[in-house]
Amino acid sequence: MNYTFFLLLLTLVHSTFSSLAPTDQVALESIRNSLTDMPGSAFFATWDFTTPDPCSTFSGLTCTSLGRVSALSLGPNLSGSLSPSISNLTHLTQLVLYPGLVTGPLPPRFDTLPLLRVISLTRNRLTGPIPNSLSSLSYLHTLDLSYNQLSGSLPHFLTTLPRLKVLVLASNRFSDNVKPVSSPLFHLDLKMNQLSGQLPPAFPVSLRYLSLAGNSISGTIIPLEPLTDLQYIDLSMNQFTGAIPQSLFGSTTSSMFLQRNNFTSINATSSLTLPQGSTVDLSHNSISGELPPSLAGAESLFLNNNRFTGNIPEEYVESLINGTTKTLFLQHNYLTRFPWNSGFELPDSVSLCLSYNCMDTDPVVGLSTCPIEVAPLLSRPAIQCSRFYNHSSTG
Repeated sequence: MNYTFFLLLLTLVHSTFSSLAPTDQVALESIRNSLTDMPGSAFFATWDFTTPDPCSTFSGLTCTSLGRVSALSLGPNLSGSLSPSISNLTHLTQLVLYPGLVTGPLPPRFDTLPLLRVISLTRNRLTGPIPNSLSSLSYLHTLDLSYNQLSGSLPHFLTTLPRLKVLVLASNRFSDNVKPVSSPLFHLDLKMNQLSGQLPPAFPVSLRYLSLAGNSISGTIIPLEPLTDLQYIDLSMNQFTGAIPQSLFGSTTSSMFLQRNNFTSINATSSLTLPQGSTVDLSHNSISGELPPSLAGAESLFLNNNRFTGNIPEEYVESLINGTTKTLFLQHNYLTRFPWNSGFELPDSVSLCLSYNCMDTDPVVGLSTCPIEVAPLLSRPAIQCSRFYNHSSTG
């Protein structure tokens, strides 16, 4: 009899510690009522509020030993909106919304969720600004709101949160300029917004990944000079001007995309060494001068549609022949000579384009594998080359 009573008591204690706290259950019911499975989705099939232990049966739910929701992952393929009742899950450390068609604003009260470390609400149709209540999240490590329709200025507090390491706001409608960054970020992605103005005076040297592509940011990129540990940088499709600092061509930078800006020069001495397998795209700028021999070590090198002059360095040919460089695009410049020997043989994997320069085409006939959009003319008209070089010599 006593043994039976003991088992009953043990079962009661277990159910008490594993069942969902009443306040959290009410919040989850509101969240469930504001969202709907899209056709073909069955995410909410397990959300039966009559079950004795939602913590162990609900999809996307993780609870503490006291029945408080600690992690909530919703979707994918949901529609509807995010209920403000999310703010009542006061023990939440992780909030995730997978891709779907969820609309409407972000929950307004993040200040009631002091333990949040991860917010990832990506690839939906969320609208409106980022609420100021996010400024209270001193433990936040990751904020990813990418691929939505959020708008307004970038709040200053976002880049000052003391523990924020990953900030991804790509492909939204944020405007204004990039705010000064004091958070210890190692990943910052603001691409495909409506940002303008110039870069702030400094970025954290901890940055490993930086993307500002597809905005309208102007001025020089001198504030990025101290970022010697960057592994990935994408500033393409902006309005940057001036010189590209040598420090960006660091031994760690494996991907550099600076195309479609207004850069005019490269500070790249012979001392720099590109990492093996790197990609460098400086195409569609206004970069002048001779080609830096040190860039020859890139696996994919796009220097086309600039104003480069003079002979192509022999290092570029050597890198093609030994297979280090697999793609070399130099078309639409003012280059005068490609140091090719008829005894050389290019690997089949190499893509080389030299069209529309000021060089004799005979030595390179048959070598070019230009993209289809390149003009069929092998060389610039002689009058263009003559005018360009005469102007340069008198300028």
